[in-house]
Amino acid sequence: MKYTTLPHTDIEVSKICLGTMTWGRQNTEAEGHEQMDFALEKGVNFFDTAELYPVPAEADTYAETERIIGSWLKKKGNRKKVVLASKMAGKAEFTKHIRTTGFTRASIITAVEESLDRLQTDYIDLYQLHWPDRNTNYFGKRGYTHEISDHWQDNIHQILETLRDLVRAGKIRYVGISNETPWGAMRFLEESKVHAGLPRTITIQNPYSLLNRLFEIGLSEISIRENMGLLAYSPMAFGMLSGKYLGGMQPASSRVVLFPQFDRYSSEVANRATKRYYELAQQNDISLAQMSLAFVTSRPFVTSNIIGATTMNQLKENIASIDLELTDEVLAGIEIIHNEIPNPSP
Repeated sequence: MKYTTLPHTDIEVSKICLGTMTWGRQNTEAEGHEQMDFALEKGVNFFDTAELYPVPAEADTYAETERIIGSWLKKKGNRKKVVLASKMAGKAEFTKHIRTTGFTRASIITAVEESLDRLQTDYIDLYQLHWPDRNTNYFGKRGYTHEISDHWQDNIHQILETLRDLVRAGKIRYVGISNETPWGAMRFLEESKVHAGLPRTITIQNPYSLLNRLFEIGLSEISIRENMGLLAYSPMAFGMLSGKYLGGMQPASSRVVLFPQFDRYSSEVANRATKRYYELAQQNDISLAQMSLAFVTSRPFVTSNIIGATTMNQLKENIASIDLELTDEVLAGIEIIHNEIPNPSP
């Protein structure tokens, strides 16, 4: 395994982070425990979860993923071996079973305390806001359209004040953001610069893959210049970059088959790009999955690459991608495809 540190901290984390959002729905508690056992054995010490998980978000499975992690931590007694990240859900149509408020002081405190209880731990190493309070660009949408009906009042100072108090109380250690825009990222950073004592956002968790490199437009410069590391999620584009959907294949129990609403990486253009990447991998005797993951892990703005798997074979292949060094020839081939079919899946 390879390691780095969370920006502005001395916390060492693996360059591969274990994603958990299928546990409690596509994976059982026992399977989640097995994945954590194997990942830790292979040197993965960074786990990412969220109160929203598993997905799709529904009331009857709400927060099952955190509970599964909590039962594992209690059984193994190895909390200090794991760097644990979680996220607070924002206001949305699909989160009304969680809460109907946004990031108010009371809701943030309640969310943290309830996550701590489910996770059976006294502290969360990295606590993230799952998506912005305000209306902005969403999954599958390329640009920003200002909505006059958006009555959001800038509450970023109040959010950071509340998170500061939770840091002081020892309930969380550091703060991150997720699904943010360049404007939002800089607002959080500038607020903590102007007002001494407010916690700095040290990471941003956004989608990044061969099919979606939009992070490179604006956010990558912020990430490097401000040392705010990307925790890249969906590096396999919902499994599209495994190649298992090529040629119209529909594997049973796969996410896109089970949940057809998750179609952001399934367009004709995305399929065409995936086929090109698959051919490039084949020409260089490497798997498409490992090529895709190795590319993400190697980017200078990526702190850790969040992988997810529903089977142990997938998990083993994904973790093993850390040992793949892409040649200049492969990297050049990736850029040729990207320039011809840029970002087919926003």
